[in-house]
Amino acid sequence: MIKLLKSEDQALKFSSSLYPSITPIPQEVERPLWSVMIPTYNGTKYLEQTLRSVLEQDLGISQMQIEVIDDCSTKDDPESLVKEIGRGRVSFFRQPRNVGLVNNWNACIQRSRGYWVHILHQDDIVLPGFYNQLLAATQASPAVGAAFCRHAYIDGDEHWQGLSEIESRTSGILVNWIERIAVAQRIQFPAMVVKRCVYEELGGFLSKVHFAADWEMWKRIASHYQIWYEPRILACYRMHNYSETSRLAKSGSDIVDIRKAIEIAEAYLPQDKAHFLSLKAKEHFAFHALSTARRMLSQNELIGAANQIQEAFRCSRSFKVFQSSLPLIRSLVKRSILYKSRQLWNQL
Repeated sequence: MIKLLKSEDQALKFSSSLYPSITPIPQEVERPLWSVMIPTYNGTKYLEQTLRSVLEQDLGISQMQIEVIDDCSTKDDPESLVKEIGRGRVSFFRQPRNVGLVNNWNACIQRSRGYWVHILHQDDIVLPGFYNQLLAATQASPAVGAAFCRHAYIDGDEHWQGLSEIESRTSGILVNWIERIAVAQRIQFPAMVVKRCVYEELGGFLSKVHFAADWEMWKRIASHYQIWYEPRILACYRMHNYSETSRLAKSGSDIVDIRKAIEIAEAYLPQDKAHFLSLKAKEHFAFHALSTARRMLSQNELIGAANQIQEAFRCSRSFKVFQSSLPLIRSLVKRSILYKSRQLWNQL
């Protein structure tokens, strides 16, 4: 059980034994303030930029651990790049076998020694001032368990494509944050830092909600700790057209994972709000699924569109969702009939 639960009722509903365990650091170990942990797998295209963005803010070995954790890559040579760019300052660890994305995140936490852990993916970057500005969070109330900043979305050429929503005009502890993060994913990995002891008490990331593992974690932390926010844009999340992401969307598995994350979170959200927030989250992601279906229809991906519409209804059957789905269903039926007609014609 954890120490900073908001109520006894919540304590009864939450047990860290349900989540991957994170081993505490022995008291005699000398520890830096920060652990910057960079998970990698089969890709070094942006790794140099990621490393340089951290090294430019290096606070020294006594204050900052920097390590790359490779998930047994089968192509490229991340270790050589780390040696070249890090010049002994950046540690490298290679998994003896592939453990998968989410389990490698947990390995990052296990291998971290710092009081605060920053998991920075191999293609994301931090902007100047990230660690210095978030230092305020590390000196705030013990009830603060994590901190994040406003962040930019960038493409492969570092062009800004958008910004995360501004959660507060001033830096400090967010009020009623759980009511926002419980409904939608509002934080990308490069913007978030978490106390290691929070992971130790709440457990690691859940691989069974693969696509939504980060969101589930941010909700779990926000349900038990206060969250610090920095409104300055100090991190960049790189957007890709990943084949894995596309595959999950085509099958509807992305929404399946999201729905699982919503159902898991209902057990530890504040008891008086849990059901209401879960319904709101399901409706929010039902609309998200319909938006994905609309894009897929425009690309003539009929099976993917059908799967997304189906998952939208599994999330929510509210009147608003039903009303929004009707034009998509009509379009899907028309396109399916046209597709079948063309197939039949070609067989004649």
